[in-house]
Amino acid sequence: MKKVLVPYLLLAFIVCAACNKAPESTPETEDFAALEKIVLTDFTNNIALSGYLNLSINATKLNIALTNLNTTTNDANLAIAQQAWKDMRTVWEQSESYLFGPVEDNDYDPNMDTWPTDYVQLDSVLHSANSLTVTDIQGFTLSLRGFHPIEYIIFGENSSRTAAELTARQKTYMISLATDLTNTCNDLYLSWASAPVNFAQQVISAGSGSTKYAKKQEVFLALVDGLIGICEEVGEGKMKEPYDAQDPQIVESPYSGNSTTDFKNNITGLRNVYLGLNGGKGLKDLVAVKNKSLDNTIQSEITAAINSFDNISQPYGSAIISQRVQIQQTIDALGVLKETLEDELKPFVIQYIQD
Repeated sequence: MKKVLVPYLLLAFIVCAACNKAPESTPETEDFAALEKIVLTDFTNNIALSGYLNLSINATKLNIALTNLNTTTNDANLAIAQQAWKDMRTVWEQSESYLFGPVEDNDYDPNMDTWPTDYVQLDSVLHSANSLTVTDIQGFTLSLRGFHPIEYIIFGENSSRTAAELTARQKTYMISLATDLTNTCNDLYLSWASAPVNFAQQVISAGSGSTKYAKKQEVFLALVDGLIGICEEVGEGKMKEPYDAQDPQIVESPYSGNSTTDFKNNITGLRNVYLGLNGGKGLKDLVAVKNKSLDNTIQSEITAAINSFDNISQPYGSAIISQRVQIQQTIDALGVLKETLEDELKPFVIQYIQD
């Protein structure tokens, strides 16, 4: 901010006039309020809308890959379908760092990503007389719908599926699953992007016309709770439960061997929300204005948590037996980060973002 030299008499006049006025917002307060708006707008456009659009696009790509596999069932098309599944998982797992709004309210999350799955139950469905239409699938228990039944069909119980092993029933099921998954992802994106919900506008207009959020603070608390929640879900649920039980059957993505990558992408998504994406502002920009030390701590702990996943070199179902030290180190790193977010970042939002 530039300094301006004011003649003494004029300065005195201004000071006296100010004595008769109600206190006004300082430029610093106004700048911080403007920054809050920018952070919400950049989160909405660069992360949420972009992420859900990308998810919908990747669902369509997976659907196309599975359709091609159904039409021409060979190992080359199977490999393409497997990679398309992993690519879509990357986008989805990163989006789990902001699980609020329609994804939660409309049950899009459990419809797509309920686990663990039971391959015995999956085989039972495949051997049943059910016609396995999209409508049938939408009535199934959630663990028989979404990502993980597709994962089982295209990767196999031990991640050793060959195209020649795929049966007609499996292909019928996978096509209906893919159609259902694509529809869900498209609905999720539209719930943010268009009427009647247009949740993006509800977030951007928080505190200034939003019917969902009377104050910007409410959205920021939802964001921070999402970051805390994903640390807890990964460190205390997805990782710790199979680790404690030493049971590969309750790992999140057991058939593809993609679990550790899923977990890392969850925390990468957290980093995206905190730092911002594509040149946009993130939570860090607000924190750094008021408490640079806290910002440094959070960024350091995020980096430490993400890097710790690289020490888990085996598929998670094996690592829970033979790489227990490395897993515990990651669980600990996530615990440290969660504590900072819960005990310092959330109070920061409550103290400084009150409008």
